[in-house]
Amino acid sequence: MTQTYISHDDAIGLISWEKAIEALRKGHLRPRAEVADIFLGPSDATLLNRAAYIEGLGYSVKAVTVMRDNATRDLPTTQGAMMVFEPHDGRLRAMIDSRLVTKIKTVSDSLLGAKLLARPESKRVLIMGAGVIARALVQAYLEVFPGVEKIAIWARRPAQAHQIVDDFCNAGREIVVAHDLASSVAAADIISSATMARTPVIKGEWISAGTHVDLIGAFKADMREADDALMAKGAIFVDSRDTTLHHIGELTIPLAAGVISEADVKAEFYDLIGRDHPGRTSDDQITIFKNGGGAHLDLMIGDYIIKAVGDSA
Repeated sequence: MTQTYISHDDAIGLISWEKAIEALRKGHLRPRAEVADIFLGPSDATLLNRAAYIEGLGYSVKAVTVMRDNATRDLPTTQGAMMVFEPHDGRLRAMIDSRLVTKIKTVSDSLLGAKLLARPESKRVLIMGAGVIARALVQAYLEVFPGVEKIAIWARRPAQAHQIVDDFCNAGREIVVAHDLASSVAAADIISSATMARTPVIKGEWISAGTHVDLIGAFKADMREADDALMAKGAIFVDSRDTTLHHIGELTIPLAAGVISEADVKAEFYDLIGRDHPGRTSDDQITIFKNGGGAHLDLMIGDYIIKAVGDSA
């Protein structure tokens, strides 16, 4: 069934995190994607265009504005839409609210990274941030990681973390506010950071052996969440070298400083999924995953959303 426009509210109740993650896994078994990004505007008010082509899956273009100060205006930080086109004749399959695509893509990207790289017995998750992505991360970890016993939420504004905790009070597992960041980082098996930080908020000296660190927030060359000490001591993985290595401050800044080299990026999803790369090599290894959220992932998730909506009709 062809859809003209799929809104967030049309589809969010139809989404399974497990199935979204599986859509990303299967997408990486297809031929390698072609991607291109365009950034326009100042650092605090950016227009981001992301386009992708995957043989057999089709084409997509997502255009969004990212306005840092919109929280003070009671507006979403990110707004826009994505068009998905048929692979053979170029027909428009659907236009999808970017808020829906970005949320499902971003969280599924990180959860797939955690499934591939975190220790299977991980029980304690720290989520940094208290926005839309942080809230969705709580939902996804509860669904996808049944062995997780405790989720802690840290935010610069503690009231926001308290609100998330209150909203998940009936989740059946321990969900708490993290008051001290250093001790919360040290206690976590998995850290998922979804902040808008431009300077590091996670210090390598805090990280315990065996921790999996998921870095979501940085999406531009002047943004990072992890300090040099963490990047130097962990095994680094990315969702895509093409969309992270020379584009995002999380990697470009320590690369330019000589803290890490390109060879320190061990693997991307195409390696971990299609080429039997081992990923984590020991229980004590610190794994670092940079979630770059490339346009090809948008296309994989867009295809899943269209099918989920169509199957419900």
